[in-house]
Amino acid sequence: MANSMTAIALGSNLGNSLETLEAAIATLEKTPGILVKARSPWYQTRAIGPPQPDYLNGCAILQTSHSPLALLSTLLEIEQQFGRIRRERNDPRTLDLDLLLFDDIVLNEPELQIPHPRMIERAFVLVPLVEIAPDWIEPISGKAIAELVQAVDCSEVKKLA
Repeated sequence: MANSMTAIALGSNLGNSLETLEAAIATLEKTPGILVKARSPWYQTRAIGPPQPDYLNGCAILQTSHSPLALLSTLLEIEQQFGRIRRERNDPRTLDLDLLLFDDIVLNEPELQIPHPRMIERAFVLVPLVEIAPDWIEPISGKAIAELVQAVDCSEVKKLA
């Protein structure tokens, strides 16, 4: 599985989120077997779930020699390096790295689903992703990211100045 293309989402709403996200990109750039090919601007979005600070979100396209599960493991390790503690779904977090797409693979394992099961309903994922991968076809719907983003309410997703 040499040189697969993958899309990830990055998010943070605890601490200095901008600094954390930039440092996460830098960490990915230094990770063996990963090449950051593109990255979106950062966007501010309202948090889902209990009251908490707004998120900064963005996406990146990576070229990787890792398998999907090995890449997931690497992303989880990077989250931990940045102090991520997993308690409950939709909890505030220092860093969230989600594996969205991996080539045109559809994977349904207990620990990993590709494409990400909720990505097509999340403007905070689709808005930054369309900037760097508008023509990427989401393999379950068969629709391009540019088409999927038109089906969600993007009014709460604001590009950082």
